[in-house]
Amino acid sequence: MARTILYQRDDCHLCDQAIDLLARARMPEPESVFIDGDPALEARYGARVPVLRWVDTGRELDWPFDPVALQAQSR
Repeated sequence: MARTILYQRDDCHLCDQAIDLLARARMPEPESVFIDGDPALEARYGARVPVLRWVDTGRELDWPFDPVALQAQSR
């Protein structure tokens, strides 16, 4: 399965829910990137976190996502 990055914020309950969903969906653990304090990442992802990004394709999936959406994006 492709490598993913989860863009998130500190103390983000939606980010915690996304991590839990990824684990339940048996997705490989994503690399965590915290956008706090990075002006470029905050500008791009600030209102959208958590965002799951596939490194190989650049595809992004905004929260809320579910196992069906994860499966579709992983193809």
